[in-house]
Amino acid sequence: MRILHLAPYYAPAYAFGGVVRSVEGMARALARRGHAVTVLTTDALSLDARCDEPPDEWRDGVRVVRAPNLFPRLRRWANLSTPNRMKRLAESLLPQVDIVHCHEFRTVENLLVTPAARRLGRPLVLSPHGTLTYATGRGTAKALWDRLFGAAVALRFDQIIGLTDAEVEEARALWSAFGGQRMPAGFSVVPNGIDPEEYANLAGGADFRARWGLGDAPVCLFLGRLHPRKGADVLARAFLAADVQEARLVIAGPDEGARPLLAALADPRIVLTGYLDGDDRLAALAAADVLALPAVGEGLPMAALEALAAGLPVILSPGCNLPEAAAAGAGLIVEPQPEPLAAALRALLTDPGRRAQMGAAARALARARFTWDAAASRLEAVYAALLTLNAAPARA
Repeated sequence: MRILHLAPYYAPAYAFGGVVRSVEGMARALARRGHAVTVLTTDALSLDARCDEPPDEWRDGVRVVRAPNLFPRLRRWANLSTPNRMKRLAESLLPQVDIVHCHEFRTVENLLVTPAARRLGRPLVLSPHGTLTYATGRGTAKALWDRLFGAAVALRFDQIIGLTDAEVEEARALWSAFGGQRMPAGFSVVPNGIDPEEYANLAGGADFRARWGLGDAPVCLFLGRLHPRKGADVLARAFLAADVQEARLVIAGPDEGARPLLAALADPRIVLTGYLDGDDRLAALAAADVLALPAVGEGLPMAALEALAAGLPVILSPGCNLPEAAAAGAGLIVEPQPEPLAAALRALLTDPGRRAQMGAAARALARARFTWDAAASRLEAVYAALLTLNAAPARA
């Protein structure tokens, strides 16, 4: 199959990389399985900076084509791309592909590309990546977008792929609210994944501990954007309340408004590293003993899957949509509030034997349920069904 992934951003060092890592994982796995995969994206690197990667390159068997943003700083306050020549690039690529897979719903890229894909009769697939509900942030902007463009864009899609059953239900409700004159042909669940071999023999843990002065202390790791809904400040309060004197809390992620909340909780046992990527991110996982993510309104967080693959027990909120972690004995699911979080932290940070048992269960769960190869197999089935259905006359 020839597959075009349409994404607002795709860069190796992208500082807000959950969606980036999802698109990258899907694209690489599909390419490994013999498909011709192209990613059409922009040159966004962060909320206000461009990446310096080539505008058209091959990366891990995937062709990546980038449109330059006219106003990169517009992402800072509106979270919108301004891709120059995106429509022209799409029109040159669309005749060469069989199916178009869009990532995130409320994007300028979708406004520019989906009409041309529809005209050419290319099936359109959407992965919202946990961004559909207003509870995930920018609720006012999302509501305005939906009033202006929502129904027109939504009704062009043939298939919605949720990360979880909960996201599929959110999508059904939203599409019904858009009028439902043309519901998608189907709703599917394809979770995020990991490549297990990347986490099998992690290195750099000792160097990471030395760099950040962690010594031999049990370490709880937070990986994610420092946004209030991610819960880093709630976790910090819970960590202090747990009062495991020898333990350390490492908070790794770029600031998106929550840094002042953390500054008010300054304590020598809490270490803020800023954003970590590449080898530094893997080293943090190697150094950690537990990962905690008390987030609200998540889809299926990549940080949690990476931690499971690295053999770390996890402490998650219900909003992370990973009940499988608790069912497999690989994690604890607790409300994102200081008291239950403190109890969970105290239980794991003081019990190395329990951590070891849960860590083994975590690694087994990741390999059994959450790999990119398994996700690619599911995607192939979705794509194949749509291509068969698309043998009927295309709808405008």
